[in-house]
Amino acid sequence: MAPGTDGSPGMLRAPRVALLIETARGYGRGLLQGFVRYGRLHGPWTFYLSPGDFEQVVPRMEEWRGTGIIARVETPEIGKALLATRLPVVALDLSESQSGPGSPLSGFSEVASDSRSAARLAAEHLLERGFRQYAFVGIPGRVWSERREQSFRERVQGAGIPCNVYQPPRLRRDREWGHEHGILAAWLHALSKPVGIMACNDDRGRQVLEACRTAGVAVPEEIAVVGVDNDELLCELADPPLSSVALDTERGGYEAAQLLDGLMSGRVRQPARILVEPLGVVTRRSTDVVAAEDREVAAAVRWIRDRARRGPLRVGEVAQAVKLSRRSLEVRFRAALGRSVRAEIERVRLEHARSLLAETDLPTSQVAELSGFGSPSYLAMVFRRKFRRTPTRYREEARGPSRQGRGDAEGLAQF
Repeated sequence: MAPGTDGSPGMLRAPRVALLIETARGYGRGLLQGFVRYGRLHGPWTFYLSPGDFEQVVPRMEEWRGTGIIARVETPEIGKALLATRLPVVALDLSESQSGPGSPLSGFSEVASDSRSAARLAAEHLLERGFRQYAFVGIPGRVWSERREQSFRERVQGAGIPCNVYQPPRLRRDREWGHEHGILAAWLHALSKPVGIMACNDDRGRQVLEACRTAGVAVPEEIAVVGVDNDELLCELADPPLSSVALDTERGGYEAAQLLDGLMSGRVRQPARILVEPLGVVTRRSTDVVAAEDREVAAAVRWIRDRARRGPLRVGEVAQAVKLSRRSLEVRFRAALGRSVRAEIERVRLEHARSLLAETDLPTSQVAELSGFGSPSYLAMVFRRKFRRTPTRYREEARGPSRQGRGDAEGLAQF
């Protein structure tokens, strides 16, 4: 706890922390939930919050009398204002120039999304669906968008497949959504299809889906779209609902608050960096497709997704369902998707088991049953082989310390 007075000699006052973070997006709100959880467990803390978008305003120090700041440094002016406070600062997603040697901001600690890992997960998600064309839609000037673009391109091109990158309009007026909407729609219309697209975040993913409707492009049959952040409200309101890479933002916020606490108290003296890691892809309608030119293979995948969770499933049953011999189905499956029928059955079950572990409190025995593994021991064996951890350990990591007792982190208003 940071030293200070509340006006009475010798009295310690509670830390006063400014949260200069966007509240209109799931990423920022997830971090805020982690901050709140830490503040309640280790406080009381008092928060200064400036709701809004990316650009924020540093509070007047003579009025606020703060002890620490967690902030997104959007402009040089914000950076100068933060330095002028002489307070401990944990910054969000610094660019290489901001954090590099010689930069005055290099003394700030940082919490950053693991954009490269998130993009690789998005690429794997689309590659598993058999696409032969890929594209990326980002936001200019955002370091996390640039990192996601680079990692997505590297993974896709590493598979021997080219990747198209949308180039936003140069004129500021054309970058306003009312003008850019038609430009993006024309670009999407001209792409070779079917194509898998990664959007840099869920906001951009929703815009891509809107532009697809304008362009008369079917989603997900012609264009499949995956975003990042898993902003559940935004993703479910999209048409169709948007698949997205979920980030462990609550854990990241909790750890960032813990780091700031150490900086304010003097226990931590050197800048540190916290990565907000991805948890996995939450699949919704926007990518619920298999882009296989082989119709029987595509039908087999759909049948597996419908049937795999209901109990034991043999490859022969899949072959019988699509009226092919087992040998023929295996050969065509590998040619279309690069994996076996058995591997697809296991992948579908694992995807469902991971969702149940991360999002519910069901015991592992019930998770095993609902995901089609049958027994907890079989589920544990597959998890150890695939993820090098037990289902219980995966659940703990997916939830993090800030998600234990979620009822304590319902909002900021009480601060």
